[in-house]
Amino acid sequence: MFSVGCDVEKINRFVDKVSNTVFLEKIFSLIELDYCLSKSYPAQHLAVRFCAKEAVIKALSGIGINNILIHEIEIENDRKTNYPIVRILKKGYENLDIKISLSHDKDTAMAVAIISKNNI
Repeated sequence: MFSVGCDVEKINRFVDKVSNTVFLEKIFSLIELDYCLSKSYPAQHLAVRFCAKEAVIKALSGIGINNILIHEIEIENDRKTNYPIVRILKKGYENLDIKISLSHDKDTAMAVAIISKNNI
């Protein structure tokens, strides 16, 4: 069974959030924050990771999984390929195969997630 989700966000929504620790810690993991806040324009990286999480949530709902919260999804770059990968931090979802694609320009961030479900 396959499902697709996508999300698009305006990057400027995240400019003021860069210094809002309460917001950031509700949405992003320490790994994500370390990565995003190390960049010269962190809002762009926060926005695209937020899009990825939303896209994953939408794809999960397409296969009947509605109990994953945004902070239980982590977007990280693979150490070998540097491509983005998804990690579900909640136990019991190891059999999901999740692929994502991220993109951003000056104003807009977007992400697409494709999920296949095997015997969950």
